[in-house]
Amino acid sequence: MNRRAGVIINGIQMKRESKSFTDALYAVLTAAGLFHGPTFMLSGLSGMAFKFSVHEKLFPFSVTAYGQWGKEHGPAIDNLGVLTGHSGGRTRHDSFAVYQQAAIEDVKHSLDRGLACVYWIPEFGVVHGYDEDDRVFYVQDGSSIETRYVLYDNFGLNITPFWYCQFFGDKVDIPLHDAVLESLRLALEDWETPYKTLPDQSIASGRMAYSFLIRALQQGKFDSSGAVYILESLLTARSEIRSYLQEVQSVLPGLNEVHSIYAELDEMLCGQSKAAHTLINGSMTLVQQQLPSLCAALQQALELEERAMQQFRLISGRYPDRKRSILPRWGAHTAR
Repeated sequence: MNRRAGVIINGIQMKRESKSFTDALYAVLTAAGLFHGPTFMLSGLSGMAFKFSVHEKLFPFSVTAYGQWGKEHGPAIDNLGVLTGHSGGRTRHDSFAVYQQAAIEDVKHSLDRGLACVYWIPEFGVVHGYDEDDRVFYVQDGSSIETRYVLYDNFGLNITPFWYCQFFGDKVDIPLHDAVLESLRLALEDWETPYKTLPDQSIASGRMAYSFLIRALQQGKFDSSGAVYILESLLTARSEIRSYLQEVQSVLPGLNEVHSIYAELDEMLCGQSKAAHTLINGSMTLVQQQLPSLCAALQQALELEERAMQQFRLISGRYPDRKRSILPRWGAHTAR
């Protein structure tokens, strides 16, 4: 279709295999020829696999509550060498209508250039086309091959207070050594930051997320479906990290040891998770009698991951970190 009528980007199909943002990002970048390789490589290089967040009541939104999205996604995509920008905020703000219209035009402009966009539905999905006559965007959420429709007037409006859209541009090549090293440093930042959504401290990240998860399971006061989703996401992410480290372990000395740690962690958690889950009325739920064993396995996983992060620190310390150690002459913030 021409610009007046609209655009549909062919050959793009989002599939849910990882975190929703990772899956959406993978669909967009691979369709545009901006990334080549399996999902676990994108998840590892971007650092998205290492993001782990848990609400104290184990609500399902924990999985996407890993921080301020713009601040979290920017460095992740930067490490892939891809130009990116985003629009988003809270729909209750008086300025929402103005930003909404600007974002609509940005999305259409991106689609005209053959680049789809990541969009908060929720969860994250892909905007892969638009129709100017019907004033709709075509959206995929990865749960099926079906296309959803979002009216221009409803762009950004959803059941959550947030709206978000990520755009992409050209790419530069980053040496694999540098990208892998930066992914370790992104992982360390996530691991060592207990709260990413301050002043709210009901959602924990990194090592603290393990503590929140274990405590909620021990106390027995938690959202059942959320607990299942959090555990599924944790298992998927640790499996991705294992595969990622297996692929890049020869890039940096010491990564083979970390790969062994994550291999042990992955196998241990997978075995315990299977024993702790059961199907009731078509939905997965946790077996109450297995919760003590599951908590013990999660505590062991926490200790294993702490060992892995200690090794990451050692590896990182062997190389200069110009991103975090050099202060521009104008200070920590760019002059405006």
